[in-house]
Amino acid sequence: MTQPEFDVVFRAPQALYQGRIAALEVAVRHEKIAAIEPLGTGLQAAEVIEVPEQQVLLPGLVDTHVHVNEPGRTEWEGFETATKAAAAGGVTTVIDMPLNSVPSTVNVDALNQKQDAARGQIFIDTGFWGGAIPGNTGDLKPLHEAGVFGFKCFLEHSGVDEFPHLEPEEMRTDMAEIAAFDGLMIIHAEDAHTLAQTRSQGVSGGPKYTDFLASRPREAEKVAIRSIIDGVRDTGVRAHILHLSDADSLELIAAAKAEGLPLTVETCPHYLTFLSEEIGDGQTAFKCAPPIREAENRDRLWQGLQDGTIDIIVSDHSPSTLELKEHGDGNFDTAWGGISSLQLGLSVIWTEASQRGVDLAQVISWMASTPADIARVPSKGRMAVGYDADLVVFDPNATWTVDAGALHHRNPITPYDGRELTGKVISTWLRGTQVEMTEGTGRFLRP
Repeated sequence: MTQPEFDVVFRAPQALYQGRIAALEVAVRHEKIAAIEPLGTGLQAAEVIEVPEQQVLLPGLVDTHVHVNEPGRTEWEGFETATKAAAAGGVTTVIDMPLNSVPSTVNVDALNQKQDAARGQIFIDTGFWGGAIPGNTGDLKPLHEAGVFGFKCFLEHSGVDEFPHLEPEEMRTDMAEIAAFDGLMIIHAEDAHTLAQTRSQGVSGGPKYTDFLASRPREAEKVAIRSIIDGVRDTGVRAHILHLSDADSLELIAAAKAEGLPLTVETCPHYLTFLSEEIGDGQTAFKCAPPIREAENRDRLWQGLQDGTIDIIVSDHSPSTLELKEHGDGNFDTAWGGISSLQLGLSVIWTEASQRGVDLAQVISWMASTPADIARVPSKGRMAVGYDADLVVFDPNATWTVDAGALHHRNPITPYDGRELTGKVISTWLRGTQVEMTEGTGRFLRP
């Protein structure tokens, strides 16, 4: 008896391939996609998965903005819980941020400690960002050679003292260093001096969301983005603006792109979903930096995605303990700033996108192929021959209600709790094997 040619074949009346939905058979051999043929071809495999007609076979998502926090703050989140949450949400690749863990990933020794902590407990494939902080310019190239995907810096306080922010001049120095080895710099774009000036005028958070919003003005993003664009122009570094919340900055960004500067931009599900007008006083589950802004701002962010000014959508999953998130009985000044959403991104974005006439192919471009391209993640983010067989079965019409306590991430808090969403991940496959949440088979990734 002859052996089947493939390990697994997915037979899908609906599969997303080359930007459109088609009826396909997708075959897997040795963890890679080995063939894609029209449905009815009859490809043979040891295992055949018949995808129901109402469900869609998608490539696994690539989330390049995740704070896992292990080691050092594992009570906030850890590799096991974070990567299970990712898998349950159709994310098959994450890149972990360099801060909120202790030590921060600002040298090779710290990277080794983080990988030691992660080993054996990652359920999806995982890469790592390095950090750029004052005084570690000499560590950037060794980190690059050790396999980080790029370097994160802040232009204002990071939220943790062990990861200090860079002044614009320091950022420029590191940009030149990173450009020399064709690395990528990713930047939290809020200007520390603009924020300090706002606070000096007596504007601060407290329990009112309107006060918190006023304490993080749009101008802080704009000033920082101008500084980043100037740095890119001067050094030629590839630069990426993290979690854009200010739609007023889109014009600046569009002009920089039109100039041909190597600049890319992300935004996040919370900026594309929530409205500041609907956030009640003391609702610190919604606190993040930069903040969630007004309805008109949200609409312009969607427009920025659709016209290509914004490149990708990623989670910025930044969890903490319940005590820290609800600190001071709903005080926006003292509560931890971060949104927990790693398991929810695809459903959240599809809920909004489908109401705006945006198709699933476009959503997957923003959440899978383009993030992989920007970070230079090999063999991820596309359903294509030769790529890893990272696949997701998704029901675009299923509706469900978020229960924070039923999600996989460590602490049961998210601003999406109780929200009805459209679109549900049915199963997730990593390199041709279904993720079952029993054994961590994820691998470390390098650019």
